Amino acid sequence: MMLKDFFAHPLTRGMDLDDPRTTYLRRQIIKEKPFLRRIYEQWYQSLAAALPDRIEPVLEIGSGAGFLKTFIADLITSEIFFCPDVKVVLDAAQLPFRDGSLRGVVMTDVLHHLPKPRDFFAEAARCVCRGGMMAMIEPWVTPWSRIIYRYLHHEPFRPQSDEWEFPSNGPLSGANMAMPWMIFERDRKTFEHEFPDWKIQSIVPFMPFSYLVSGGVATRSLVPETAFPLMRSLEERMQPVLKSWAMFAQIRLQRTGKY
Repeated sequence: MMLKDFFAHPLTRGMDLDDPRTTYLRRQIIKEKPFLRRIYEQWYQSLAAALPDRIEPVLEIGSGAGFLKTFIADLITSEIFFCPDVKVVLDAAQLPFRDGSLRGVVMTDVLHHLPKPRDFFAEAARCVCRGGMMAMIEPWVTPWSRIIYRYLHHEPFRPQSDEWEFPSNGPLSGANMAMPWMIFERDRKTFEHEFPDWKIQSIVPFMPFSYLVSGGVATRSLVPETAFPLMRSLEERMQPVLKSWAMFAQIRLQRTGKY
């Protein structure tokens, strides 16, 4: 516990994860940690590139601490509670948009916090137009990440769970970091059967080390910004073995069906 407290970021040390002020402070942390900010910039570039070129707007779920708006001009930012600079307060299981009115839904480290993902997938399928996309970056289960998420991360990690759902004891403290892998890898056939309007276009595991050494939004950075190009170059060279070493995956779903 003393070691954890030592590495904890001073801005959020001791704060409740579900307090909206924690999310707001994490935005400041991302801004002030150059190595971490460059990670988010790469993530956001890849999410923006996944979207179709259409006139409908894009919805981001869980925008609170991020700056994706910089990369997607027509982005509708949202959060489950009020945060500065967030346009809509909403529940991802009940989206306040018309049928087929969005060209995409994007999110970063959010799906594994949704206690009822089935309700979300159904709502997103209703709101996204045919040919639209859902793109997300989420934790991924590999032999390496099992060690990190089980022993070094504060969020629940339950890859052995039979259910996608989990009791919601808070918008951020409630989670199962293994859920994206469970849905799209372990239970892929179940997902495809239950949600035929969503076609899994790609799952790309990536980034075994960079986020870890950046300290993320909860702990101090272990490396300077100048190490970023070298670290990313090393990870790109690891492409053939990332199925065993990745900590994250980018997941892209395409909306098929009627609209």
